[in-house]
Amino acid sequence: MTHLARYLPITSWLLRYRGSFLGQDLGAGLTTACMLIPQSMAYAMLAGLAPVTGLYAATLPLFGYVVFGTSRELAVGPTAVLALLVAHGVAPFANGDATQYLACAVLLAFLVGLVQLVMGLARAGFLTNFLAHPVTSGFASAAGVIIGVSQLPQLLGLAVPADAGPIGTLRLVVDHAGDVRPATAALGLGAVLALVLAARYLPRWPSALAVVVIGTILCWACRLDQHGVVVVGPVSEGLPRLTVPELGLARVRALLSTALTIAFVGYVIAIAIGKSLAERSRYDIDPNQELVALGAANLAASLVGAFPVGAGPSRSVVNTRAGARTQLASLVTATVVVLALLLFMPVLRFLPLAVLSAIVLTAALSLIEVREARRLWRIQKSDLALLMLTFGATLAVGMEEGVLAGVGASLTWFVIRSTHPHFAVLGRVPGTRVYRDVAHFPEAETSPHILVLRMDAQFYFGNMTFLRDTLRRLEHDMQEPLRAVIIDGSSINHLDSSADRALVEVCSDYASRGIYLYFAGAKAPVTGLMRRSGFLERLGRERFCLDVADAVSHASAVVSGAASAEPPHCSDRE
Repeated sequence: MTHLARYLPITSWLLRYRGSFLGQDLGAGLTTACMLIPQSMAYAMLAGLAPVTGLYAATLPLFGYVVFGTSRELAVGPTAVLALLVAHGVAPFANGDATQYLACAVLLAFLVGLVQLVMGLARAGFLTNFLAHPVTSGFASAAGVIIGVSQLPQLLGLAVPADAGPIGTLRLVVDHAGDVRPATAALGLGAVLALVLAARYLPRWPSALAVVVIGTILCWACRLDQHGVVVVGPVSEGLPRLTVPELGLARVRALLSTALTIAFVGYVIAIAIGKSLAERSRYDIDPNQELVALGAANLAASLVGAFPVGAGPSRSVVNTRAGARTQLASLVTATVVVLALLLFMPVLRFLPLAVLSAIVLTAALSLIEVREARRLWRIQKSDLALLMLTFGATLAVGMEEGVLAGVGASLTWFVIRSTHPHFAVLGRVPGTRVYRDVAHFPEAETSPHILVLRMDAQFYFGNMTFLRDTLRRLEHDMQEPLRAVIIDGSSINHLDSSADRALVEVCSDYASRGIYLYFAGAKAPVTGLMRRSGFLERLGRERFCLDVADAVSHASAVVSGAASAEPPHCSDRE
């Protein structure tokens, strides 16, 4: 990558653009626009804003990502999860004032963009490693439930307070089932059914756009707005005016935690989708540059009076399947949205809000990862517990608190696993020099008086107590007196000073009881620290062997008194 392309990735493909790509990019851009236009309006409504604000979020922000992004297929714009986070973060500070609400949402987009831009320039993409996949899966599933439940009142024509919460909303829907407006419910539930069936049998069709067009025509032709069906109403025409977010220290402080959450979650979702699509197309994306690109997109969103944006999973997949070869497809998508703002806004006044709720509801259903929960139940129940913890905390406490709970739990579990690592007692597979875990290879033969142990972890201050306790327990369980201990160091990548000191104490204890300590297959970084600390010379170079078989051979000879010299294959180097 040239120096210019490193900072402006658009030059890496624009200057070498092939004419053969144009047809595919045009088709993909138009297809994605047909999906993005209704979704943008629906997600704006989910965020508590006017539907046209969602269209604003699908214009300049896309250009911002295209200039700086390294993914060829990622489709940026409003998303359901981020819209829900916006509503959760802004509502408490707007006090029911629509003007203040919009100002807070725009400021939030600016803060998110600033955070992502700074993280990208600081090359802080590695921080997402602390957000394990079960955490994001649990959070997304809980968000899907919250989003889906929040759309039920509008889907059925009921009036329910926005702050009722998922459980409160369900209770109120059940209690007021007799107040359901038939026309609204028929329109909304019909749209849901059409979207579900289309997703299954016609996945390539722009089903969301189709239900918007059909719903609008039905409402206009049958005058359903006069029979209790709530519609979008008059929509402002034309392009958004460029604005500067209203900055205020108190407001910034109030929204900063939400901005950090949106920046972090939005990036994790985008990088997960981007990497997956890049692997299929056999190219690489730059995680830190993606932070810069998303930051630019969100800063652009604040300039057009919109809310935070991110990568849409379903749109990105549709964009890829439709044949997108470069980010020119996203430029086509943004251009189509601009044309819609200029030409088609008057038509949308009869668009039923129940149809937009149906679009949001079906998108929310796709966020609930039941299949992932089943997979984790089958392969790793501890990860399933992490998923369920994040899911429950997000539902019961809140969006930001759920993410923090998941991150805290994943870090805690990591510490627990690193302080209690897997270990194995090794035995020789008959007829070979290979040593394997006797728990999995019952035929493996152990040597009398000799304990061969492998610890599958780094040696550091956190797990040395576990190592000492394990050695004591294994010695106690031996049928014959212990004369030699061999530690297979092939899986030890790191040794800190605390662990080195603890090994000195273990060595001294064994030496006082006539027990020999050996290391087999120790790696250079480990033996290097031992050499600097003096432990290697203290134990003796002959006690460091290239493999377990050599160590057992030497220990057996020493224990039996047949030999005490250094064998030819023993060394402190790997």
